[in-house]
Amino acid sequence: MSTTRPYPPGDLGPEPGGAGASAVVPTGQIRRLRLAGTRGAVARARDFAREALNDWGWLPAATADQRAAAEDVLLVVSELVTNACLHAEGPEELRLRCAAKVLRLEVSDLGAGSPSPRSPHRPGRPGGHGMFIVQRLCLDWGVVRNADGAGKTVWAELAAPS
Repeated sequence: MSTTRPYPPGDLGPEPGGAGASAVVPTGQIRRLRLAGTRGAVARARDFAREALNDWGWLPAATADQRAAAEDVLLVVSELVTNACLHAEGPEELRLRCAAKVLRLEVSDLGAGSPSPRSPHRPGRPGGHGMFIVQRLCLDWGVVRNADGAGKTVWAELAAPS
Protein backbone atom coordinates (compact mmCIF):
# COMPACT_ATOMS: atom_id res chain seq x y z
CA MET A 1 0.00 0.00 0.00
CA SER A 2 1.20 3.51 -0.77
CA THR A 3 -0.59 5.93 1.51
CA THR A 4 1.59 8.00 3.80
CA ARG A 5 -0.75 10.82 4.74
CA PRO A 6 -1.42 11.72 8.38
CA TYR A 7 -5.15 12.26 7.83
CA PRO A 8 -7.82 9.60 7.39
CA PRO A 9 -8.88 8.14 4.03
CA GLY A 10 -11.81 10.06 2.63
CA ASP A 11 -10.43 13.34 3.96
CA LEU A 12 -8.75 15.18 1.09
CA GLY A 13 -6.50 16.91 3.61
CA PRO A 14 -5.54 20.54 3.95
CA GLU A 15 -5.61 22.82 0.94
CA PRO A 16 -2.08 23.72 -0.15
CA GLY A 17 -1.17 27.05 1.41
CA GLY A 18 -4.19 26.92 3.71
CA ALA A 19 -4.29 27.15 7.47
CA GLY A 20 -4.92 23.44 7.90
CA ALA A 21 -8.60 23.47 6.93
CA SER A 22 -9.78 20.36 5.12
CA ALA A 23 -10.74 20.65 1.49
CA VAL A 24 -14.47 20.96 1.00
CA VAL A 25 -16.01 19.10 -1.90
CA PRO A 26 -18.43 21.46 -3.65
CA THR A 27 -22.07 20.40 -3.71
CA GLY A 28 -22.84 18.21 -6.71
CA GLN A 29 -19.25 17.14 -7.19
CA ILE A 30 -19.60 13.51 -6.05
CA ARG A 31 -20.74 10.86 -8.52
CA ARG A 32 -21.63 7.23 -7.75
CA LEU A 33 -22.08 4.30 -10.10
CA ARG A 34 -23.43 1.00 -8.79
CA LEU A 35 -21.52 -1.85 -10.47
CA ALA A 36 -22.55 -4.93 -8.46
CA GLY A 37 -23.56 -7.71 -10.84
CA THR A 38 -22.98 -5.53 -13.91
CA ARG A 39 -21.65 -6.93 -17.17
CA GLY A 40 -19.04 -4.79 -18.87
CA ALA A 41 -18.16 -3.02 -15.63
CA VAL A 42 -14.88 -1.58 -16.91
CA ALA A 43 -16.43 0.01 -20.00
CA ARG A 44 -19.39 1.32 -17.98
CA ALA A 45 -17.04 2.80 -15.37
CA ARG A 46 -14.92 4.53 -18.04
CA ASP A 47 -18.02 5.95 -19.76
CA PHE A 48 -19.36 7.15 -16.40
CA ALA A 49 -16.02 8.79 -15.53
CA ARG A 50 -15.78 10.41 -18.98
CA GLU A 51 -19.26 11.90 -18.54
CA ALA A 52 -18.30 13.29 -15.11
CA LEU A 53 -15.10 14.78 -16.52
CA ASN A 54 -17.16 16.48 -19.23
CA ASP A 55 -19.58 17.88 -16.64
CA TRP A 56 -16.71 19.10 -14.45
CA GLY A 57 -14.91 20.84 -17.32
CA TRP A 58 -11.93 18.47 -17.57
CA LEU A 59 -13.13 17.49 -21.07
CA PRO A 60 -13.02 18.53 -23.80
CA ALA A 61 -9.44 19.38 -22.98
CA ALA A 62 -8.09 22.70 -24.20
CA THR A 63 -4.41 21.79 -23.77
CA ALA A 64 -2.21 18.71 -24.00
CA ASP A 65 -1.72 18.77 -20.20
CA GLN A 66 -5.48 18.82 -19.61
CA ARG A 67 -5.99 15.98 -22.10
CA ALA A 68 -3.24 13.94 -20.39
CA ALA A 69 -4.84 14.52 -16.96
CA ALA A 70 -8.24 13.30 -18.22
CA GLU A 71 -6.66 10.27 -19.91
CA ASP A 72 -4.83 9.43 -16.67
CA VAL A 73 -8.16 9.48 -14.79
CA LEU A 74 -9.78 7.13 -17.31
CA LEU A 75 -6.79 4.77 -17.19
CA VAL A 76 -6.79 4.65 -13.38
CA VAL A 77 -10.56 4.02 -13.32
CA SER A 78 -10.01 1.14 -15.76
CA GLU A 79 -7.20 -0.34 -13.67
CA LEU A 80 -9.06 -0.15 -10.35
CA VAL A 81 -12.27 -1.63 -11.74
CA THR A 82 -10.35 -4.33 -13.64
CA ASN A 83 -8.53 -5.32 -10.44
CA ALA A 84 -11.86 -5.62 -8.62
CA CYS A 85 -13.17 -7.81 -11.48
CA LEU A 86 -10.12 -10.06 -11.54
CA HIS A 87 -9.18 -10.30 -7.87
CA ALA A 88 -12.15 -9.32 -5.69
CA GLU A 89 -15.38 -10.93 -6.92
CA GLY A 90 -16.25 -7.82 -8.94
CA PRO A 91 -16.69 -4.15 -8.08
CA GLU A 92 -19.62 -2.98 -5.99
CA GLU A 93 -19.46 0.76 -6.64
CA LEU A 94 -17.36 3.48 -8.28
CA ARG A 95 -17.26 6.91 -6.63
CA LEU A 96 -15.71 10.05 -8.09
CA ARG A 97 -15.12 13.07 -5.85
CA CYS A 98 -14.00 16.32 -7.44
CA ALA A 99 -12.46 19.12 -5.41
CA ALA A 100 -10.66 22.19 -6.70
CA LYS A 101 -7.23 20.55 -6.90
CA VAL A 102 -7.81 16.79 -6.56
CA LEU A 103 -9.98 14.11 -8.09
CA ARG A 104 -10.48 11.08 -5.85
CA LEU A 105 -11.50 7.74 -7.34
CA GLU A 106 -12.89 4.99 -5.10
CA VAL A 107 -13.80 1.43 -6.08
CA SER A 108 -15.48 -0.70 -3.43
CA ASP A 109 -15.63 -4.49 -3.55
CA LEU A 110 -16.22 -7.46 -1.27
CA GLY A 111 -12.78 -9.03 -1.76
CA ALA A 112 -10.47 -9.98 1.09
CA GLY A 113 -7.11 -9.26 -0.56
CA SER A 114 -5.23 -5.99 -0.79
CA PRO A 115 -3.82 -4.71 -4.07
CA SER A 116 -0.14 -3.92 -4.33
CA PRO A 117 2.24 -3.18 -7.18
CA ARG A 118 4.00 -6.33 -8.40
CA SER A 119 7.56 -6.34 -7.18
CA PRO A 120 9.87 -6.51 -8.90
CA HIS A 121 8.01 -4.80 -11.73
CA ARG A 122 8.65 -6.60 -15.03
CA PRO A 123 7.75 -4.23 -17.89
CA GLY A 124 8.17 -6.82 -20.65
CA ARG A 125 5.79 -9.40 -19.19
CA PRO A 126 2.02 -9.38 -19.69
CA GLY A 127 -0.28 -8.65 -16.75
CA GLY A 128 0.46 -7.39 -13.28
CA HIS A 129 0.94 -3.75 -14.24
CA GLY A 130 -2.31 -2.29 -12.87
CA MET A 131 -1.23 -1.09 -9.45
CA PHE A 132 2.18 -0.09 -10.78
CA ILE A 133 0.35 2.21 -13.22
CA VAL A 134 -1.88 3.55 -10.43
CA GLN A 135 1.15 4.22 -8.24
CA ARG A 136 2.95 6.06 -11.05
CA LEU A 137 0.00 8.24 -12.14
CA CYS A 138 -1.55 9.15 -8.80
CA LEU A 139 -0.63 11.59 -6.06
CA ASP A 140 -1.52 8.89 -3.54
CA TRP A 141 -3.57 5.73 -3.23
CA GLY A 142 -4.58 3.28 -0.55
CA VAL A 143 -7.01 0.70 0.78
CA VAL A 144 -9.66 1.11 3.46
CA ARG A 145 -11.25 -2.01 4.94
CA ASN A 146 -15.00 -1.92 5.52
CA ALA A 147 -15.91 -1.60 9.19
CA ASP A 148 -17.90 -4.86 9.14
CA GLY A 149 -14.85 -6.71 7.79
CA ALA A 150 -16.46 -7.64 4.46
CA GLY A 151 -14.62 -6.00 1.60
CA LYS A 152 -12.73 -2.80 1.08
CA THR A 153 -12.45 0.43 -0.86
CA VAL A 154 -9.41 1.07 -3.03
CA TRP A 155 -8.91 4.79 -3.55
CA ALA A 156 -6.60 6.89 -5.67
CA GLU A 157 -6.13 10.63 -6.01
CA LEU A 158 -5.02 12.54 -9.09
CA ALA A 159 -4.21 16.22 -9.47
CA ALA A 160 -6.73 18.37 -11.28
CA PRO A 161 -5.46 19.77 -14.58
CA SER A 162 -3.95 23.23 -14.48
